[in-house]
Amino acid sequence: MTTTVARRRRTVWGLACLATLALAACQGGSQAGAPSVGPTTTLPTTAQTTAPGRATTAPPSILSTPLPYAADRAGMVTGAARSARSLVYVPSQVAGTVQVIDPHTYGVVGRYPVARSPEHVVPSHDLSTLWVNSDTGNIMTPIDPKTGRLGSPVDVFDPYNLYFSPDGRYAIVMAERARALEIRDAHTMAPVRNVPVDCYGVNHADFTADLRTMVASCEFSGVLVVIDPALTHVVKTIDLNSVATPGPTDADMARSMGGPAGFLRPGASAMPQDVRLAPDGKHFLVADMLRNGVWVIDAKTFTVTRFVHTGKGAHGIYFSRDATKVYVSNRDEGTVSVLDAATLEQSGLWRIPGGGSPDMGSVSADGRELWLSGRYSSVVYVFDTTTGAVTHQIPVDAGPHGLLVWPQPGRFSLGHTGNMR
Repeated sequence: MTTTVARRRRTVWGLACLATLALAACQGGSQAGAPSVGPTTTLPTTAQTTAPGRATTAPPSILSTPLPYAADRAGMVTGAARSARSLVYVPSQVAGTVQVIDPHTYGVVGRYPVARSPEHVVPSHDLSTLWVNSDTGNIMTPIDPKTGRLGSPVDVFDPYNLYFSPDGRYAIVMAERARALEIRDAHTMAPVRNVPVDCYGVNHADFTADLRTMVASCEFSGVLVVIDPALTHVVKTIDLNSVATPGPTDADMARSMGGPAGFLRPGASAMPQDVRLAPDGKHFLVADMLRNGVWVIDAKTFTVTRFVHTGKGAHGIYFSRDATKVYVSNRDEGTVSVLDAATLEQSGLWRIPGGGSPDMGSVSADGRELWLSGRYSSVVYVFDTTTGAVTHQIPVDAGPHGLLVWPQPGRFSLGHTGNMR
């Protein structure tokens, strides 16, 4: 995927849990002696004042429009998010920590050890809790966004990523090793049921504009799965391997096939990553690290309609606060592609000086900054969204991954690092 798959987000898969063990057999693993250590220094005491956490009241005329991101405009922070401290949370998968950054000073103001392999920090559906997903540690750790402090860990099997049903009833744990979506109570995290998926590496997802249907990526099988509205079973599989594009190259394939667990399944030639509904609500956009670009999927027929080349290792997808631009992080070449949201034509390419590994992150509440983790660079990048310049490279622990800028605009969270509606 990048220079070597040995630097992938975690160690060898543990294939025994993949296909031969049921989720219940693997569940119940907990973090022995989970440390409860406070941050290294005192967190800021002031609430958000300017970028990225400015809170305002959403205009009713905006909220009444049918566009999926109408409530995500600049500064439209609502509900429980209005009382949150303006902070940036950085899970470092290799170091096993969550660091806290003050977005006004760009300094690290806190550091917490957590369970092994923290992958993403995810806001809950009701915006009242932030969840740290530690997949190989089999733990989810809550953060109180009012204080920035961690709470008591919860045993959850393989929480690589986390989403929520649109009605706020269920948490949807992306359990890669179990090849399943684990459905839990969104408030108590008590297990409810499992949704098996016949693919490997299920990890990113989004919902249609009517909030009925979920589409998720299985990166190691090169497919997308469509989940029924009741979140009980897969209704369709979209095989990206069979669709021709300009690529991948032999070098791209070598990067992804050379890992200790042979990460790609036999025959796979696509590696879908982030999944986001386009601002028009008519298409899904899916970043593909192996094909080096973005798939365009019709949100009604769930068929591939187009492929847009961006750059090597296309990984994360984000939108400007006015929903006119798409930001795609190209992790294997140290760039961010800027696409016109209406045409998907490239309007800009932001380069990290000296190269880098931009991964996952968030857009600030006022839309002026894009924050991305430097997955293999031990830094956090801050881009000025007006100029495309990297204004800050903040040193952090090894393996920074799904960082969260909080608070963000929106009425509720569907999961990941701020998939808000």
